[in-house]
Amino acid sequence: MGDIKMFSGEKIPLEMHKVRVVQKLNLPPVEARQQAMAAAGNNTFLLHNEDVFLDMLTDSGVNAMSDQQVASMMVADDSYAGSATYYRLEAKIQELFDTKYFLPAHQGRACESILAESFVKPGDVVPMNFHFTTSKAHITRLGGSVEELVIDEGLNPTSNFPFKGNIDLIKLRECIARVGAEHIPFVRLEAGTNLIGGQPFSLENMTATAKLAHESGIRVVLDASLLQDNLYFIKTREAACKDMSIRAITKAMCANADIIYFSARKLGFARGGGMAMSDKAIYERMKDFIPLFEGFLTYGGMSVREMEAMTVGLEETMDETVISQGPQFIEFMANELLKRGVPVVTPAGGLGCHVNAREFLSHVDAHAYPAAALASAVYIAGGVRGMERGTLSEQREPDGTEPIASMELLRLALPRRVFTMSQVLYAVDRIGWLYENRKLVGGLNFVEEPKTLRFFFGRLEPIGDWQEQLVKKFRKDFGDSL
Repeated sequence: MGDIKMFSGEKIPLEMHKVRVVQKLNLPPVEARQQAMAAAGNNTFLLHNEDVFLDMLTDSGVNAMSDQQVASMMVADDSYAGSATYYRLEAKIQELFDTKYFLPAHQGRACESILAESFVKPGDVVPMNFHFTTSKAHITRLGGSVEELVIDEGLNPTSNFPFKGNIDLIKLRECIARVGAEHIPFVRLEAGTNLIGGQPFSLENMTATAKLAHESGIRVVLDASLLQDNLYFIKTREAACKDMSIRAITKAMCANADIIYFSARKLGFARGGGMAMSDKAIYERMKDFIPLFEGFLTYGGMSVREMEAMTVGLEETMDETVISQGPQFIEFMANELLKRGVPVVTPAGGLGCHVNAREFLSHVDAHAYPAAALASAVYIAGGVRGMERGTLSEQREPDGTEPIASMELLRLALPRRVFTMSQVLYAVDRIGWLYENRKLVGGLNFVEEPKTLRFFFGRLEPIGDWQEQLVKKFRKDFGDSL
């Protein structure tokens, strides 16, 4: 797909599919968007979807299914126990990951909960290339802590380094020596690090990390939720892997991990999740939590129809033309924003296009949640819903102090096979306009702040009348246009 060239010389991503089912969208006027944002407490999670034009909040559970996935849902075996659907999924997991055992769960954070319950004790430390919100919350809830050991380049928003999700081996070695292997239940590697711009790690780095951990008797856990993007980047950016198939890269990655878990709301274009492993002792240690919290061992809280779709989706993930569209559309959007001067994370990663809110709104105080303010402003400017990935996504220290996030990003997710080129260009246009008028945008303050995962349902208010001023400027520049 990436080798297709236009006679004009223009480089644009080419969809390797056709659209056969559509869903009507609604674009409310700018005044209605401001009202909707106020009603949602300036939290894009609390917007009603009917008020959203382009939903770039997440790629979780909103990717378009293929015709083969939809067809597979009609042959699901709807049995509580011993479902043939489960055994088809288990066989596909074993084939692709080269593992012996599989435990189903309703989504990725359920896997994180079970992992933490099974292995984390008070005082334990879990080294990671970078944390995800729920992975960290489950560990800290049980008295553990997280050490982020991503390479320094990973926190540089503007870079050409291809694998900014790599773990720093020197830092990992020092962490093991300082903490003691007995206090490290596992090392967690996140494919396509979510909070620093969807940045991948290399197969070489993963292999070296696993070797170092295993030498100390420490387990390696792979969060494979964004595996498909990481696979694509290894195939296209890592010279030693350019002649390997996606299937071969998958097995090489999984060979380094003692436990592989994933959210199928991302990996496999369905809804669900699970954990795979080959060590029977690990399997037995986690197995009892499935019927206790999720469901029986052959459905784990998932719909069997989703399980059938997941089986097909996992196989489709082995097709480079399927998994390439996401990264290529993201790269296209990032490049178009760069042409307009908008600061974005480079190189473009997976999951979505990440705008550097710290630079975009350099005049907004770090404690006034610049990325959340930018998310509100982008929705008002264009009806585009993005997600804050910065300080708001962190949680306060026990003494109430606010830790400033390493990166302050607005994530504009591009769910697979969902948006058209004109829709992406519309979002680029409105964000470009907003950048020209960025001095109008101010910060936010909390009015309702939950103690845990506050970014999901906390409510905020604008500092001053900047949203009213933004609406006035929009009407002045666009007239009667929505």
